[in-house]
Amino acid sequence: MNGTEPENPLVPGNTNETGGGKIIDALFSPLVEYDPQTAQPANMVAESIETSDSRVYTIRLKEGWTFHDGSPVTAQSFVRAWNYTAYSPNGQQNSSFFSQIQGFDQVHTVDPDGTAGPQTAPQPAAQEMSGLRVVDDRTFEVTLSAPFAVFPTMLGYRAFSPLPDVFFADQAAFEANPIGNGPFRFISRQPGVNVVVERYEPWPGAPKPSISGVEFRFYESAEAAYADVVANNLDFIEVIPPSGIAGNLYQTDLANRSVSRTFLGVQRLGFPLYDPRFQNPQLRQAISMAIDREAVNQQIFNGTRPPADGLVAPDVPGRVANQCGELCTYQPERARQMFEATGFQGPIELTSNADSGNAEWIQAACVSISNALGVQCTFVPVPTFGEIRSAINARQMNDIYRSSWVADYPSIENFLNPLYRTGGATNDGEYSNPAVDALLARADAAPSVEESNALYQEAERMIIQDMPAIPVYFQSFQAGWSERLQTVTVTPFRELDLESVTVSE
Repeated sequence: MNGTEPENPLVPGNTNETGGGKIIDALFSPLVEYDPQTAQPANMVAESIETSDSRVYTIRLKEGWTFHDGSPVTAQSFVRAWNYTAYSPNGQQNSSFFSQIQGFDQVHTVDPDGTAGPQTAPQPAAQEMSGLRVVDDRTFEVTLSAPFAVFPTMLGYRAFSPLPDVFFADQAAFEANPIGNGPFRFISRQPGVNVVVERYEPWPGAPKPSISGVEFRFYESAEAAYADVVANNLDFIEVIPPSGIAGNLYQTDLANRSVSRTFLGVQRLGFPLYDPRFQNPQLRQAISMAIDREAVNQQIFNGTRPPADGLVAPDVPGRVANQCGELCTYQPERARQMFEATGFQGPIELTSNADSGNAEWIQAACVSISNALGVQCTFVPVPTFGEIRSAINARQMNDIYRSSWVADYPSIENFLNPLYRTGGATNDGEYSNPAVDALLARADAAPSVEESNALYQEAERMIIQDMPAIPVYFQSFQAGWSERLQTVTVTPFRELDLESVTVSE
């Protein structure tokens, strides 16, 4: 199946991009799984997750789960992994997902002047979070710093996966040969070529995969991958490129072997706010209103990408429509007035990885921006996903960049905290607003999901006024597969369900 080069070694706590993420999801099984049709959470490795106050959770594991080296999955496997990921000197990208756990502030410190400044983060006071306690081999207790009703839903995200003892004994050996507890075990990785996994026979989950293994094959372009699916040389592509969508060509090319559906994702243009040129929110608002989203949708995607009217995708629990208002509508005259008032010296440059099939819509957005603002806008591609992610994470971006977001778990909270909270796991532009942080903290601590959602909605409106990233369109997708595949299900997270798909030779 089609893939992209993972940015990092295949470690759950250090993988927050889609290329590595779908491989991690094959290698690891978390406490909670999401229904492949509806994304509703259900227990997986967890036998039970119990709480009386949404603050102290007792998690009991099912019997019979093992890692791919045969060692048992225990409560300690989770607690040790979570502590490792949260401990800031370990540099794990998903560390902030543990911020609600009591004692996180003792194991995680922040660089006081950011990555660009000369200072460094102080040494944490502790190496383990006080809110994690192993009760016995199959039971552990999690105490949060405040009530957080969304917590059980989060536990299906890969950052909360367990790690085997071998990871802590020899991390280099683990990175060369990752050992998970999922339905597939690692076989090989050739950088720039592929990752190969095979079915792990003792896996106790259900349904058990019928396929013997998967090759995640890396292509230089989505068009090349699409051509191989059409020719039955590749079994699956999760995003058909615009060249296949134009005129619904894919419906002819892939008759009876394609699907079109919405999923829990939003396509954005992100600003490197550490670059002084982009620190004026009026500039960011002006560029947003210079994009004719409906024209992009119709001309490039044949009407399949609804223009974004907020930061949260449709069908996400807690989402409300039209949070963005006129800031996400095409207002060329107002946009030009605001833009000229900022004194920004062009040109405007938009960038993305060239191997992703995004060039067409970004170029169309550039044309719209140029026409509305009277300034040159150009698309500046980067060859691979791994390269652009490395630059983003190193805070080395000096252009506006494509920044897609696909939900880790089905909640409005997941579209806000990781992306817009100060220090969030995927707050790549280093956006920071203390008022937003305070409101998100109140939402996190609300006693019920309903009360939390109302506060998250308020925070979303506040973030939009700052426009740290421009929501462009809500992500639907058209996926295609070879004539060999049967019983194909593509999840709301835009992944092929590897446990139910079958292959006919």
